Amino acid sequence: MASEIPPEPVHQSRNSIEDIWGPRTPYKHEWPTRVDQACDEEPEKWVQSACVLCSNGCGLDIGVKNGKVVGVRGRAMDRVNHGRLGPKGLHGWKAMHRQDRLTHPLIRKNGRLERASWDEAMDLIVAKSKELQKHLTNHSIAFYTSGQLFLEEYYALALVGKAGLHTLHMDGNTRLCTATAAAAMRESFGSDGQPGSYRDIDYTDCIFMVGHNMAATQTVLWSRILDRLAGEQPPKLIVVDPRLSESARKATLHLAPRVGTNLALLNGIQHLMFKNGWIDREFTSKHVVGLKELEATVSEYNPQKVEEITGVSAADIEEAARILGTTKTLLSTALQGVYQSHQATASACQINNINLLRGLIGKHGCGILQMNGQPTAQNNRETGCDGEYPGFRNYQNPNHMAELAKLWNIEQIEVPHWSQPTHIMNLLSYIEQGTIRMFWISGTNPLVSLPNLPRVRRLLTDPELFVVCQDIYPNETTAIADVVLPAAQWGEKTGCFTNVDRTVHIAHKAVDPPGECRSDLHIFLDYAKRMGFKDKDGNDLLPWSTSEEVFEAWKKLSAGRPCDYTGMSYERLTGGSGIQWPCNAQNPQGTERLYADGRFFTDLEDCETFGHDLQTGAPYTKAEYQKQNPAGRAILKQCHYRPPAEEPNEEFPLRLATGRNVFQFHTRTKTGRTALQKSCPEPEVRVSEADAAKLGLSTGEVVIVRSRRGAVEVKCRVGNVARGQVFLPFHFGYWDSTDGRARAANELTVDYWDPISKQPLFKSGAVRIEKIVDGKEGPHVREQQTAAVEQASKKDAIATTSEEDLTQRERQMELWLGETYETMVQLLQIYEKLIPQLIHNQEVEFGVATLHEIGEDMRKRMEPHVEKLGENKQRGRHRAHILREALFPPKDTRGGSYEVLETLQGLSIYLSHIKGSLMALEPVSLAMWDQEFYDSVQYARGCVHRMRAWVKEQIRVKSPQTLLVPVRKPAE
Repeated sequence: MASEIPPEPVHQSRNSIEDIWGPRTPYKHEWPTRVDQACDEEPEKWVQSACVLCSNGCGLDIGVKNGKVVGVRGRAMDRVNHGRLGPKGLHGWKAMHRQDRLTHPLIRKNGRLERASWDEAMDLIVAKSKELQKHLTNHSIAFYTSGQLFLEEYYALALVGKAGLHTLHMDGNTRLCTATAAAAMRESFGSDGQPGSYRDIDYTDCIFMVGHNMAATQTVLWSRILDRLAGEQPPKLIVVDPRLSESARKATLHLAPRVGTNLALLNGIQHLMFKNGWIDREFTSKHVVGLKELEATVSEYNPQKVEEITGVSAADIEEAARILGTTKTLLSTALQGVYQSHQATASACQINNINLLRGLIGKHGCGILQMNGQPTAQNNRETGCDGEYPGFRNYQNPNHMAELAKLWNIEQIEVPHWSQPTHIMNLLSYIEQGTIRMFWISGTNPLVSLPNLPRVRRLLTDPELFVVCQDIYPNETTAIADVVLPAAQWGEKTGCFTNVDRTVHIAHKAVDPPGECRSDLHIFLDYAKRMGFKDKDGNDLLPWSTSEEVFEAWKKLSAGRPCDYTGMSYERLTGGSGIQWPCNAQNPQGTERLYADGRFFTDLEDCETFGHDLQTGAPYTKAEYQKQNPAGRAILKQCHYRPPAEEPNEEFPLRLATGRNVFQFHTRTKTGRTALQKSCPEPEVRVSEADAAKLGLSTGEVVIVRSRRGAVEVKCRVGNVARGQVFLPFHFGYWDSTDGRARAANELTVDYWDPISKQPLFKSGAVRIEKIVDGKEGPHVREQQTAAVEQASKKDAIATTSEEDLTQRERQMELWLGETYETMVQLLQIYEKLIPQLIHNQEVEFGVATLHEIGEDMRKRMEPHVEKLGENKQRGRHRAHILREALFPPKDTRGGSYEVLETLQGLSIYLSHIKGSLMALEPVSLAMWDQEFYDSVQYARGCVHRMRAWVKEQIRVKSPQTLLVPVRKPAE
């Protein structure tokens, strides 16, 4: 493998592997330009683009000669990087010339991936799709995409899933890295979208970096901070990180909490801000809600308690609060150390709170950058390819869904809005249950990146699962796929993408892709055409042929939303710098930072969500949101700290965190095929000096790291991490491994996730380190990727999803519908016979007669749907009968007032049971796109609400007198 790695560029402005951040250019307010460049030859022409190897979004030009990429240079005029590039930007392009590119479609035949034509591959995918539609509904098909595609490609995919198949089963690997960023901004500000700007670094007096090792994850942005630190009036820098990272080394104050305790630390800082009066009362009185609730919650988190939870000294907590509480300007940032850790969304919201409490948002040098982990993650969220709806629309808002339906020219019921889109961990559960039978993966490598890899390997090699994998190089996931589609990559296609601070860049095609590679956009458009997706007028749902046409369509959908692109065009984006959204008639040059006017996207008709309970993850209703009445004000969210689900113990005494290395990106699909690989050739587990001494470990020694889920065998590196904690980079899988050792960090990780953002908690769970003492070279823990490939080799793509698997099934909806209908029948029996037998009360008897009329009306509305859809009674006695007998036991005589109350309580419980049954049928009717069925369910829910309201009032009226005033004892 090492011999195949391309050499470093011949002509470089610097050796960026040895000099990662480049020479210092100290400044204040205006970051000087410095153009970084790396070429093998002098280009014939330069083509405008931007870097896609971290979330920074640096503008660059691609050098081309004889139809081949020969180098890159930073764009001097670009607002993001002022000409600078990091090591990944200066080396990543070299992977384009590797000989192991996927260049033609592959289909698994008799266990082997064999070359096929595009028609053969796409016809097979469409045939499988239609077969599954027929037997298992559209909801048996799922998509899992990337943070690497272009905006136009995401939007096309969103239309394929949401408007073509009308399914919620769409997510992206952005779920693994930035879902919490989006969730926290929705909770605090009403909508996704970064409030801050990179230029805030140029003006700020204080930078607060929480769980964000910028020196490794965004090297160019870190060089900007280094230049500020080296210049006049450098800002204070507070870094929260369990490791002594390169970022932490430069900190004014480094806080190293125990993994999983961010929320307690942030609550403790806010406690001191309230205690010391470091609150902008004028700002909070006008522009936030929830101040009293937040103050009450954080009042419990004094420095001594927080030190006990986090391990951070009370003195350091007090110093951090003092700096944050007194600084004139503040820029806060966060990344995976927050998002992938315990109580992720709750913690990210507290970072927002700190800026809001100080009123330091929307001003020069003031803002929040809830960072992304990937270059096009923002577009994935904007267009609705993961846990969002296009244009940051709210699925709980019928007006937003009606707007989408109008823009797409489909029926409103066909817009999948019965729930939030299905996140990847639930997609895996549905695969496990056998109800998802086609899984289309584009631009990502889940057999390395997902948590609990032993389970993921088992699921994705299920003999009945049809796996489509769309990528640019072979990897662990393409190796087990049934169909592999070769995709064009960056530099081989045209499209736009948006970085962390909302800067939109255009990346022009510089060279043709090799072999038969096609752009992701071309693939999705081809699938839509072959599937025959139409709007309600019979026109093609995706009628475009070029990326620019898709961009123009996207602009219409973004109009009036927070991410408004209507003022942009390919022409405007070409030739100069990227432009920040919103860019429209009101902001023709783009928008530097959001919320400068103190108004947030929290109006009822603007907001992307009605929010959640941060502890349980339960979504709030529209009524609960209205009760908060944010009305354009930010929302201060609060939550108590709770310990993680898996804490260290005697068997597994160390806390695990996984993360990034400066030289590698994600699963190394690109960076592992460049000279960057030489600088980081294999994973190492980082252990504290104290833990290493206790175990007798030394740097370079091979050890076993073991969790409850699996084990890896890797080298050890001692130092620069807090005691009791270990760190392992997640980049490494098995596509280039030769020694047979298990080494993927996700062999160890828990498959828990945050209750709001649904982001997996990679920085969670407990492990132990085992010293190898047998003297054998190993492997002592053998990798299981080879076994997964062997399992896949038993498959044949054409035969995947057997006829028996498709036809020998029983739908559960008829069973539920039958049970629900029977509860209504039994309710009428309760009204007619049981209640009159049990009690004698004129008011109740009169009311029950009215309830009987409502109940009969409800039953009649549901009866046609039971007749049409069928009623499954194969399970014997209905639960309705059992519940009725339990709640209304027969009695010899009719009772008095206490028995009346008991009977009313029983009726309340029975009606609640019907309510719960109908609650399940509401999203089912929407997922069936059956308007009449949905209307009948809604009508029935209204009837139950009326009946429950009557019962509730009777209980409230009768209970005081019945329960408080003594009654005569019955005669002996």
